[in-house]
Amino acid sequence: MAGFIIKRLLQSVLTIIGVITAAFFLTRLAGDPAILLLPPEATPEDAAQLRAALGLDQPLIVQYLLFMAKAFTGDFGLSLRQAIPAMDLVLERIPATLELALSSFAVGIGLAFVLGILMRMTRHGWVRDVITWIALGRQAIPIFSFGLVMILIFSIQLKWLPSYGRGTFAHLILPALTLGTYELALYLRLFNASLSAEQRNDYVRTAFAKGQGRIQVLLRHMLPNALLPLITVAGINLGMLLGGTVVTETVFSWPGVGRLIVQSVAQRDFPVIIAGVFLISLVFVIINLIVDILYGFLDPRVRLA
Repeated sequence: MAGFIIKRLLQSVLTIIGVITAAFFLTRLAGDPAILLLPPEATPEDAAQLRAALGLDQPLIVQYLLFMAKAFTGDFGLSLRQAIPAMDLVLERIPATLELALSSFAVGIGLAFVLGILMRMTRHGWVRDVITWIALGRQAIPIFSFGLVMILIFSIQLKWLPSYGRGTFAHLILPALTLGTYELALYLRLFNASLSAEQRNDYVRTAFAKGQGRIQVLLRHMLPNALLPLITVAGINLGMLLGGTVVTETVFSWPGVGRLIVQSVAQRDFPVIIAGVFLISLVFVIINLIVDILYGFLDPRVRLA
C-alpha cells in the first residue's frame, strides 16, 4: 500500500508541474503586457525599460526556469496590475469559488437523489420520460447559455433573484442551479443503474418475501448501497466543478477565482493567471488523489494497476 500511495503522489506532483508549465507558456501567447500597462503616449524605450524591469526581456526558457524556481517555494510573483503577491489575490477569491462549487455539488446530488427516487416510486412511465428528457436537455445546453437564460427569466422578466454579485443567499441561487444541474443527467443515469443492480440482489427479494412494502425496501435497503457509486463519481466531479466555475462566475459576476483568471487574461496579468490555474488544479488533483487512495484501501486490485 505504501508503494501505491507513493506512486500516486509522484503522479500528482508531475501533473501539477505539467499544469504550471502549460499555463506559463500559454500565457505568453496572450501578448506583451507592457502594451497594456503603459499609457498610449509611451515610447518604445519606455516599453523596453518596463520589460526589463519585469524580466520579460530575457529568453523564454530563462524566464521559465526562474519562475519555476520561485513557484516551488509558493512565490508566483507580483500581480502586474496591482503590484501585490499574485497568490494573495487568488487566496482572497477562493472562499467564493468554494462556496459556489460546494453549493452546486449539493444541488446536483440533491436533485439526482429526489428525482431518482421519484422515478423509481412512480408507476407512470411518462413521468420517468419527462424527467429523463429534461435532464438530458439541460446537459445539452452550455453553462454560459443556460446561465444567460436563467438571468433573462428570473432576474429581468420575473425580477425574483439578483443577476450578479455575491452577498446574500439569493445571489447564490442562480449560479448554483446553473452549475449544479449540468451533471444531473449523469447522476440520474448512474443512480438508476445502481438501483437496478441492487434490485437483483437476494436481500431485496428476501425483504419483499418478508412482506415489506416497495417504498420501505427502496428507502431502507436499496438506497444506502445505491448511493455509494453516485457519491464516488460526484466526489471526483467536485474537482471538475472548480473548473466549471470559471464560466459561471463570469456570467454571474461572481467574485471568485474563475472570474479573476478571466479578468487577468484580458489584462495579461501572467502571475495571477498561473497562480489561479495552479490553485484550481491543486484542489482537483488532491480530490482525485484522495479518491485513488480510498479505492486502494477498499479494493486491493487497484494497487496493482
